[in-house]
Amino acid sequence: MGKGPVGAFPVKGKIVAVTGGGSGIGLSFAKICHSKGARVVIGDLKLTDQGSEFVNSAKDGSVVFTKCDVTNWEDLKNVITTSVKTWDDVPDVYCPCAGIFEPPWSNFWADTEDKSYATMRINAEHPIKFTRLAFRALLGADKKGVVCLVASGAGLGGIYISALYCASKHAVVGLGRSLGLADEEEGIKVVTMCPGLVTSPLWTDRQDDKAKMFGYRSDFKEHRPDNTPDEMAAGMVKLVEDDNFGGLVYSKRPDGDQVVNKGGKQDFLDVEGHYVQDILAKERGVGWHA
Repeated sequence: MGKGPVGAFPVKGKIVAVTGGGSGIGLSFAKICHSKGARVVIGDLKLTDQGSEFVNSAKDGSVVFTKCDVTNWEDLKNVITTSVKTWDDVPDVYCPCAGIFEPPWSNFWADTEDKSYATMRINAEHPIKFTRLAFRALLGADKKGVVCLVASGAGLGGIYISALYCASKHAVVGLGRSLGLADEEEGIKVVTMCPGLVTSPLWTDRQDDKAKMFGYRSDFKEHRPDNTPDEMAAGMVKLVEDDNFGGLVYSKRPDGDQVVNKGGKQDFLDVEGHYVQDILAKERGVGWHA
């Protein structure tokens, strides 16, 4: 008998953990969740001025920041540990939001890296690992929860000049779709947002011409008000809170929103189901190990 489905999941009274929450969509997501009554852990390399203002404004200690390099798995683990140390509980909602777009120091065409692609470590490995840590934490606490992945419209198609970025975001979409059954089986709902072009440091804090090449404009916020970080984050919070199914993949773009994959019950071989259940059963109820 499964532990789910999770169903509607209001963030009020919950703990929300966000990587990349120091700016952009991640910061907007953290702010909206907090405004709805959630406590928030932000993991990031640093806070922007807006991020610092947000953290400092929570005089009751309901927002905390911990430095996190998302390529460092111990740092990712520490985001959860910070929640346990602060509020004696693991987070209920997990949002791996940190990401990069085609920097000159990590892309397919420049190919300057000798050992691994930082783009894949940040955009693909980090959300995969943080999601697995979320499973371990929620199972250990024996409670339901939600993971909100942040992919991209590029994860639904292909862009020749941005092959590595597209590959990294395809990985996130694949992860979200693959984990849909966890909603019913384990009480962990995994949903995925695929943003279009958004006004964020991903585009504004650049030293190259990529923003111009992809049509980003200085008046973008006024030109496309439906794809601001606040609008995108509001859509993500809705995915978390609504009574929808795990495995849901949602695309939010200026030219229209779209449910790419509705999620829901999946068919699987008994041997596959038992294999996963046997592993996860050993993690349920054992608590969080820092």
